[in-house]
Amino acid sequence: MVTAIGPTSDQDPQRHSGWKRALDREDLHRYLTTLAGWREFTTQDPAPPEMLPEDMLPDLDPDERLDYDDGRLDYHTRLTVAATSTLRTVVHTGRRLTLLNRHAISARRGLILSGPAGTGKTTALTQFGKTIEVIDRRQHPGVDRIPVVYVTVPPAATSRMLAVEFARFLGLPVTTRANITDVIEAVCGVLIDARVSVVCVDELHNLSLATRNGAEVSDTLKYFSERIPATFVYAGVDLEAGGLFDGTRGRQIAGRFAVIDTVPFPDTQEWTGLVTTLEEALRLHHHKPGALEGLARYLHQRTGGMIGSLSHLIRGAAVDAILDGTEKITRESLERVKLDRAAQTRKTKTAS
Repeated sequence: MVTAIGPTSDQDPQRHSGWKRALDREDLHRYLTTLAGWREFTTQDPAPPEMLPEDMLPDLDPDERLDYDDGRLDYHTRLTVAATSTLRTVVHTGRRLTLLNRHAISARRGLILSGPAGTGKTTALTQFGKTIEVIDRRQHPGVDRIPVVYVTVPPAATSRMLAVEFARFLGLPVTTRANITDVIEAVCGVLIDARVSVVCVDELHNLSLATRNGAEVSDTLKYFSERIPATFVYAGVDLEAGGLFDGTRGRQIAGRFAVIDTVPFPDTQEWTGLVTTLEEALRLHHHKPGALEGLARYLHQRTGGMIGSLSHLIRGAAVDAILDGTEKITRESLERVKLDRAAQTRKTKTAS
């Protein structure tokens, strides 16, 4: 039985058993912030669905056609991750840091991803974590380890809320009586035993050093980084402008973390390559190869070079193409997909 974290948990020899228990609620597998969900993310790379010959489609009965289309719809909602230059830089820099930190006793260095919303920070963070997870699994086959932790900073977070996020990822029950010391001790014990090497902390913009709670959350992260022999990687929206490096705590963070700025893509050959990569992943019966590549400049104008907006736009148009039976993406069908307000604003400014 998994022992709840409470005032007497430090005396319980089974207090670290929670991370070994598989979470059996299927809905949790959809969330990266649980161990079960993270492991599913790092172990499953769904293959593209098989495309049936066009002349076979009329022979499918209604249920068979529904199943066939549902498989393609699900595939397009999770369309391939493009290996951008930013993603490659994050993975390379992160791997270098994990190697340099491997034998460090103190003052381990970390990495921060910062930039506007929609520039691929979370994608780069999770793909880096996935890379580390896959490497560790290959090096230690059959060993029950937790090489990577992925948590997010809750809005208006307190230090206890952050500690509970770590416990939730590990599947450690937290009682209402448990104080922050109980939670932190249990989390650190589990992660040290499980040989964690990377801790990914997303949504760091929810932390404000100007507030008492934010300062305490920052201190808690620093304490975790000192107790846990791992490389910490943070991601958040415009962190420098948000004051992350201000004051004494901010200077400490700036002195220990390298920063990779994520920015909108310029209208260059790499942008066209991203469009081509997404287009080649489509599974539509009547889509003309190269059609989206020819619309690369329009797609850049429409999205402002934001990879998040580009992915949403193409995936949305692909879903529409299956639902309405056209089986292709055109400029007209792209125009019908509503984007986020920021993308709409960027398009208006560009047009003017």
